[in-house]
Amino acid sequence: MPEMIALERIMELGAGRLETRVACRVDLPGGGTCPVHVIALGNPDPAVPAVGYFGGIHGLERIGASVVIAYLQSLVMRLQWDSTLHRQLESVRLVFMPIVNPGGMALGTRANPNGVDLMRNAPVDARDPVPFLVGGQRISAGLPWYRGPKGSAMEVENQAVCEVATTELLSREFSLSVDCHSGFGTRDRLWFPYAHTRAPIAHLAEMHALKSIFVQSHSHHRYIIEPQSLQYLAHGDLWDHLYGQACAQAGRTFLPLTLEMGSWLWVKKNPRQLFSRHGIFNPLIEHRQQRVLRQHLQLLDFLSRAACGHALWLPRDDTRAAHHAQALQDWY
Repeated sequence: MPEMIALERIMELGAGRLETRVACRVDLPGGGTCPVHVIALGNPDPAVPAVGYFGGIHGLERIGASVVIAYLQSLVMRLQWDSTLHRQLESVRLVFMPIVNPGGMALGTRANPNGVDLMRNAPVDARDPVPFLVGGQRISAGLPWYRGPKGSAMEVENQAVCEVATTELLSREFSLSVDCHSGFGTRDRLWFPYAHTRAPIAHLAEMHALKSIFVQSHSHHRYIIEPQSLQYLAHGDLWDHLYGQACAQAGRTFLPLTLEMGSWLWVKKNPRQLFSRHGIFNPLIEHRQQRVLRQHLQLLDFLSRAACGHALWLPRDDTRAAHHAQALQDWY
């Protein structure tokens, strides 16, 4: 996989500056295994905020992994000369899992090698009806959006994500995450929980405040920022599961985002991509791929800065009600 080769090359270039480990290994059909790499940099002190960057949860959506890898490469190159970045990393922890589903990526499938859709596999059931199949199903691993057998443990890849999120993100007073996907609509979207219910999240005011500082500092951004429930509901959403775990801990703020890149725009510009399974989810023309990578690096870098300065923009007692009310008006 070119993405795995690129990631391991960056890990070599950053040796001595990066903390790296293999969270788990995934068995491939026919033999062999693929590693799920975790890379971290910045201050490990649990008192500082953290940001998690995740990609490649769906093996077909290679552009998501590429965006995360491109940002990691930018950081590694800047570490050689950027004193401002060095000072920033004293105040934040950055954690990367760029290829969560290497087995699915190697096989060219949305699901992992067991046929399980990792974003339908968490132990969360939707409270309201979900779209047939799309919202998650237990009929067969031969059909898309398979949740896995009822009552079974989460897939090893999801267990690895949960372990990393629990130790690196949920253990801190404040943390953010972004999970990079593609394949929905002609506009780039930033989704936040919930996916299993249309009810607002507990940290709705905080999410609205995050949106506000992003819009104020990026007036020409290209994102629709909204709860996923405005589009559809689903069983087994991994970030709903982890957000629920964070909410069970008093004094913790965890704001998980999903970047859903609008791949239909790439198909509209190049209709021949419809005849390629990868073309439905990824830009196949090189200059479009480069443009996509450039566009989203600014967002990923914003999140690291927002985490560093969270004390300056999180709603206080006197502003929280106003943010909450405006969020209800905007989104619900």
